[in-house]
Amino acid sequence: MALYTPSSFKAELNDKGWRMTPQRETILHVFQNLPKGNHLSAEDLYNMLQNRGERISLSTIYRTLKLMARMGILRELELAEGHKHYEINQPYPHHHHHLVCVQCNKTVEFKNDSILKIGLKQTEKSGLHLLDCQLTIHTICYEALRMGWPSLVSCEWSCPRALADAENSESKNSE
Repeated sequence: MALYTPSSFKAELNDKGWRMTPQRETILHVFQNLPKGNHLSAEDLYNMLQNRGERISLSTIYRTLKLMARMGILRELELAEGHKHYEINQPYPHHHHHLVCVQCNKTVEFKNDSILKIGLKQTEKSGLHLLDCQLTIHTICYEALRMGWPSLVSCEWSCPRALADAENSESKNSE
């Protein structure tokens, strides 16, 4: 998949019977100019555009993000529970993963080919075809810990049953 330009986006929209609106062009422009590794939710995008004086409704943003994700222009990520975020889709294969603070939603991208290899092995074993590989690890950032947010890991892993479940799951996955 090639990266979209406004003219290629317009051509694909026209092929499907849709048109390039100023709002769609603005949203494409925002994502193309985001610093690498940045992700936006619909609300983040709405606030950014409002601060710039753009008049785009939140419902238009939601519809456009969904359309652009369906077209493969944007990649939809569920980084925080119930909150979809979007990033510009990169040419395949572009597998990267995310560390996400559950308190402040700070997100850090990282790459790890071992995760992709595990995904490929498991899909082949299951008779499936890998389309995408992403792992989201939910964390608590040091800033949140300093502010008194409890570490869920220390609570969860101190429970003997949780430890036993994790060990059983790990031994089944390694078979």
